[in-house]
Amino acid sequence: MKKIGIIGAMEKEVEYLKKLAGKGKIKEKVAGGLTFVEGKINGLNVVIVKSGVGKVNAALCAQRLILQFKVTHIINTGIAGAIKHGLKVFDFVVSTDAVYHDMDATSWGYQPIQIPQMEVSEFPADEALKQAAQAAFTDGDTEDVFCGHRVVFGRIASGDQFIADKNKKERIVQVCNPACVEMEGAGVAHACYLSGIPYLIIRCVSDMADESEETTSLFNEGAAAEMSAKLVVGLLERL
Repeated sequence: MKKIGIIGAMEKEVEYLKKLAGKGKIKEKVAGGLTFVEGKINGLNVVIVKSGVGKVNAALCAQRLILQFKVTHIINTGIAGAIKHGLKVFDFVVSTDAVYHDMDATSWGYQPIQIPQMEVSEFPADEALKQAAQAAFTDGDTEDVFCGHRVVFGRIASGDQFIADKNKKERIVQVCNPACVEMEGAGVAHACYLSGIPYLIIRCVSDMADESEETTSLFNEGAAAEMSAKLVVGLLERL
């Protein structure tokens, strides 16, 4: 039986999902300093949790979902800064894989983003979850919230930095060429890979990861977080 762990870094990224799960019988459990909400969405058992910001918080949260709550899949939902050319605010990125853009052991002879002494540094997302996300976005019965926006399947790059500088953005493009940049996804992907758990990262673009005054994360994060959550709901309907 499927049991889906859903991680968001911030409360805004999980509150919509908690409300849906709360329409049925839910229970809360505090573990490792986090509050895990267990319930159902679209008939599926879900465990929803705010991990806190950053790669380590996200990885620890994912590992607890796996070991303590025995989830069978993990979805990481939230917002991100656009990197791929053509992406606009409120477009979506669905992970093909995830990497750490700030992993740098090049002085030891490793390639940029390569994790020393690991066979894998690019953690692949689950194909079935990707297909469900694609169907959720493109099916005719999806909400109007997706109209006028696009979904891109691509690499997600994570690092313990909020990217709002064009030079940093250009460096990330050079070393790993992702579709978007954020602060948690690769930590989730890393934990899932080591534990053999299927995962997917869904991001809605909140900003352009540069100094553009046109759009900023602070203005868009609430709306983008809810849009990402709604795509997660559509995905769950198709599992």
